[in-house]
Amino acid sequence: MPRNNVVSLDMNRFAGLHASNLTPVEQDTLVKLALQIMEARHQPGERLENPDDTRRYLRLKLADRPNEVFGCLFLDSRCRIIDMRELFQGTLDGASIHPRVVVQQTLESNAAAVVFYHNHPSGLAEPSMADQSITRRLKDALALIDVRVLDHFVVSAGESVSFAERGLM
Repeated sequence: MPRNNVVSLDMNRFAGLHASNLTPVEQDTLVKLALQIMEARHQPGERLENPDDTRRYLRLKLADRPNEVFGCLFLDSRCRIIDMRELFQGTLDGASIHPRVVVQQTLESNAAAVVFYHNHPSGLAEPSMADQSITRRLKDALALIDVRVLDHFVVSAGESVSFAERGLM
């Protein structure tokens, strides 16, 4: 440790640390710390500049959820976060998504753009045909009120898939 208990900014105190060496309590503490860091990066007013940070944040928030949930990141015209809302909760393998509610919440947020997200508790983040269909319906509904849909993330504990990266938008 450097003199006077000051930690150097280029020092990585976690190098060499492996999840298998941590107790369950330490793992829970580490997840909570990671969420605090990611939430600080996704505060209202912050600009979404890095899709990987958003992906990691959504995985931390949704990976261990036992049921499917669907939500939106509401963004202003400069892609700054206005709000993040979980809009629908479902069962182990599905959630009913209602375009009317998504449009209402988007208008309430005064958003210029949105990013959709939902989880797959099954552990497979591969978008289903139903996921692609509802994304098209939501995108069409929001286009009527001049709101851009930037992406839709499907999240599981092991991975996440971006519709935009897959060319599905």
